[in-house]
Amino acid sequence: MAADLTHIDVWLFDLDNTLYPPGSGFMGLIEARMTEFVARHVGLSHDDAHALKKLYYRELGTTLAGLMAHHDVRPEDYLDHVHDVPLDSLTPDPELIAAIHRLPGRRLIFTNGDERHAGRVLDHLGLADAFEDVFHIASADFVPKPHPDTFDKLIKAHAIAPRAAAFFEDSEKNLAPAAALGMTTILVGPHAEASTAPFVHHRTLKLAPFLAAARVRETAA
Repeated sequence: MAADLTHIDVWLFDLDNTLYPPGSGFMGLIEARMTEFVARHVGLSHDDAHALKKLYYRELGTTLAGLMAHHDVRPEDYLDHVHDVPLDSLTPDPELIAAIHRLPGRRLIFTNGDERHAGRVLDHLGLADAFEDVFHIASADFVPKPHPDTFDKLIKAHAIAPRAAAFFEDSEKNLAPAAALGMTTILVGPHAEASTAPFVHHRTLKLAPFLAAARVRETAA
């Protein structure tokens, strides 16, 4: 059945692996550069750097958070390095572009990436004009999702009423604080259908058909 989202007037979208399919391999390029940065900066083998990267992501929300807390890394140095990847593997999706543009109200990007990265990806995907603003990692003072303080900063920065907001994410854990605030949560991607988390309200393999079929508030022509 089509999701009833007629109460929604603020649409929050994660960026990476949400607005494009994980199968593109794009995030794999970024993750490889993450491991490379950790190995060089901390002085570890590739395998140990990969393991540390995963540990920080699991415990702190991002690898960057761990590097800042324990290794005195400047966030700009890390973000410039890991996002310096080609965009060739990403392909604009006309169905997704149309589906996002039909959503009434405000549309925002909510990402643990930085502003420059979000701008590059959105422009390449043909979605640069689909969103009002990007709430990025610097907007959150480099405290990543799913930290509750970051959600509070987002809500205050954009005067969001949580019960009138929907949040689309490929990471299940990032939806928990959103649901606790009263947002409608949608898990996107290949692991969505298997999710049994009570804080996930809707699940979809692909974003575009879900949005195209959803019932949304009608606006005056």
